[in-house]
Amino acid sequence: MSKVAARPRAMGLSSGFRVLIVDDDPDMSEFLAHMLRAEGMDATTATDGEEGIAKVYAEAPDLVLLDVMMPGVTGFEVCSRLKSDEATAMVPIVLVTALDDSASRVRGIEAGADDFLSKPVRREELIARVKTLRRLHETRRELERRRLAAEVENREAIRRAFSRYVSPRLADRILEDAGSDGELFSRRAQRLNVVALFADLRGFTRITERTEVVDVVAMLNEYFSILTEAAYHHDATIFNMAGDSLLVGFNVPFPQEDAAERAYLTAQEMVSRFAPVATRWEQRYGVATGVGVGICMGDAILANVGSPHYTSYTIIGNPVNTAARLMQTAPANEVLMCGSVYEKVHHLLPANGVEPRGEVTLRGKEEPIAIFAARVAIVD
Repeated sequence: MSKVAARPRAMGLSSGFRVLIVDDDPDMSEFLAHMLRAEGMDATTATDGEEGIAKVYAEAPDLVLLDVMMPGVTGFEVCSRLKSDEATAMVPIVLVTALDDSASRVRGIEAGADDFLSKPVRREELIARVKTLRRLHETRRELERRRLAAEVENREAIRRAFSRYVSPRLADRILEDAGSDGELFSRRAQRLNVVALFADLRGFTRITERTEVVDVVAMLNEYFSILTEAAYHHDATIFNMAGDSLLVGFNVPFPQEDAAERAYLTAQEMVSRFAPVATRWEQRYGVATGVGVGICMGDAILANVGSPHYTSYTIIGNPVNTAARLMQTAPANEVLMCGSVYEKVHHLLPANGVEPRGEVTLRGKEEPIAIFAARVAIVD
């Protein structure tokens, strides 16, 4: 038996209820069709099982009246094939049969039949069963429509939630890879290699002392908008905003072979894009400011951390702490990086654009680390 290649068109609600009658007896087919048309339904016919299957795929009927005893493909086989295909499994099928033994009924149930009609068919019973299945089918479709609508709404809500952390491109990828349940952000903690970047607004304390509250909030919003756009441009994941500091990570939640390069380019873009804003603020408020950045890489823990009332998706570990210490040391418009980051990005730096700072023991650290400073050229 050949497999029908076509697939049914979308089964949306329509003004007419479509019934396909599959019977090798043309007189019986026309008899049933006449009764259904008298009730305002659309009725078409097929003369054997293969034609019936083809018409189900081509016409997408709302219900099938299927004779059991037909030459070639029997009604049981047709029913089983349609119910085993995801595309047609929801189409109600009524087996019309002269067989009245329990074994035939059981076989029909096993094939997936939704109901039975015994020959000779009585008009009242036919109409009653078809109307009942029509109501059931339309209820199923309405529930499916609502489920799909809720799934779309839920998916968009998840996308908006993910977009708080990552760029829109990564948010879409998360939904494609992890499904609509947000598994990627809720799975158990893991240890992996990350590149952590901390950015901080220099002179923020003086700004808060000299500026009205409403202006401080507007300035911070402008500042964070610039930094997050730069982070999203290079597919960073935003983990935390606190005061005037921003923590972003690379190589999470998806692997990025060029994570260190992305981090440096993000830092450079943050500093250069904020520079004209800093100039405007200095002219208006009399406070010199700029962005200082620290970058470090290494193994860290990625997890949801917090209490039952508040949870933060974040990275924890030595590279995060080191990046924070470097950020605290970096003056405005400077990027401080640990040696492992420098080894990855030195090809991006101009010959006179980087300064080795030697082995430095940072506050809270026992062992010194190699530090390199990159000044970002500001173009007026």
